[in-house]
Amino acid sequence: PPEKSIPVCTLKNFPHQIEHTLQWARDLFEGVFKQVPEDVNKYLTDLNFMTQLQQQQNTKLDTLKKVRESLVTTRPNSFYDCITFARLGFQESFHNSIAQLLHNFPVDQITSTGTPFWSGSKRPPQPLNFDETDATHMAYVKASANLRATNYGIEGSWEDGVFLEALKNISVPAFVPKEGVKIAVTTEEAEADKAGNAEDGLLDVDAQCDAVVSQLPSPDSLQGLVLTPVEFDKDIDEHMEFVTACSNLRARNYKIPEADMLRSRLIAGKIIPAIATTTALVTGLVCIELIKVVQGKPLEAYKNGFVNLAIPMFAFSEPSEPAKTVSKLSKGDWKWTAWDKIDVKGDLTLSQLIDFFQDEYGLEVTMLSYGVSILYSFFQNKKKTKERMPMPMTKVVETVTGNPINSNQKYVIFEVMCSDEEGEDVDLPSVRMILQ
Repeated sequence: PPEKSIPVCTLKNFPHQIEHTLQWARDLFEGVFKQVPEDVNKYLTDLNFMTQLQQQQNTKLDTLKKVRESLVTTRPNSFYDCITFARLGFQESFHNSIAQLLHNFPVDQITSTGTPFWSGSKRPPQPLNFDETDATHMAYVKASANLRATNYGIEGSWEDGVFLEALKNISVPAFVPKEGVKIAVTTEEAEADKAGNAEDGLLDVDAQCDAVVSQLPSPDSLQGLVLTPVEFDKDIDEHMEFVTACSNLRARNYKIPEADMLRSRLIAGKIIPAIATTTALVTGLVCIELIKVVQGKPLEAYKNGFVNLAIPMFAFSEPSEPAKTVSKLSKGDWKWTAWDKIDVKGDLTLSQLIDFFQDEYGLEVTMLSYGVSILYSFFQNKKKTKERMPMPMTKVVETVTGNPINSNQKYVIFEVMCSDEEGEDVDLPSVRMILQ
C-alpha cells in the first residue's frame, strides 16, 4: 500500500507524535545540508540556473535567499562561524518560530465556533531557551555545526571545550514578533501559501528576486568554491545525532515523549524490524545445511525449508539437481552445470588460450568475451587479431576495455564460443583464468 503522508500543516505547526517531529527533522536536514548546497553549486556552475529558476515561481525567491545566505550573509570562514550558525539555528527553530506561532495563536484563543483553538490534536507549544548544560541542546549544536563544516570543507570538532568557549561570544538577537505573518492551520491553507507572491506586501516576487540577485557575488568571483551536499544516511551516527536531537527538541516544544537514537533510527530510516523468532529459526536451518556441506553429504540429504510461524506451518523438500548441458566432444559427451567452470592457470596469451581449447577439447574458438567486450572473434579485423595474439589476456582486457585488471584480483572470467570439426557450435561453461 502507498505510504501515508503527514499533512504539511501538522509537520510545520501542529505535530502531536514523535513520527511528526522526526519527519520534520529529516526535512530540515535535507533542506539545510543537502538541497541548499546543491542550489549553491548550480548557481556557481550552471549557466542555465537562473533560467530554470524562473519556471519555479513559488519557490524561486526562497531559493535565492538561501543562496545569498550561503554565499554572503552566513558564509563561514572558520569552525567558529559554523557554531554560530548552529546556535542561531537553534534559536530560530525552537524558540523564535514557536514564539511567533503563539503570538499568532495565543494559548487562550477561541475559534469562531466558541471552542479553544489549542484543543484535540493541536498541542500548545512552548519556546525553548538554550541551555549549554542540556545534553540534547548541545547535541543539536554540535551536529549542526559539524554538518555545516562538512558543506564548506572546514575541519570540525566534537570537543565540548571548543563549543563552550565559542558559545560565550555568540550574540543572539532578542525575539521580536512579526506582524502580518500568516500561519497555515489547514492543509488547504498550506497549499495556498505556496502560491503567495508578496513579501511583507511591499514588492512582487520578481522585483524581490532581482533585489536578491543584485546582492549575489558573480560565479566568476567565486571560482574554485564548491559546496559538499550531505546525503542523509540513517547508518551514519553523525547524521542521526542531528536528526535525533532536532526531533527531540521539537518534541519538547510540543510536550511529545522523546525517542532515543535507536528508536529514531528505526522511524526516520523507515526500518521494518524482523521478528526475532523467525530470524533465529531461519538461521538455524541454514546452519544445519552448512554442516551437511562440510560433512560432504549427498544431494538427497539436503532440504529446502518453508516455514510460517503464524499458522504455524513447516514443510521440507529435497532440492533438485541443477540443470545439465550436454556437450559433444571428440573424447565423448560432457555433462556440465552452471556451477562448473573451465579452469586455466596463469596469465596465458590469447594464442595460448586458443591453443588450449584445440589441444584439450579439439574445439576451435570462434569468439571470446569479457563481460560485454569481445576480445576475439573469427570475423574481427585480421590486423587486430595479429596484434592481440601474443598479448597476455590481462593486457588484452585492458586494451579492449580501457580498464586494467586489479592487481589483487585472483581470477578473471571469460565467456567462450567454440565449434567442432564439422562447424557445429558447442556450448561450454565459463572460463576461469586463475591469476594467483
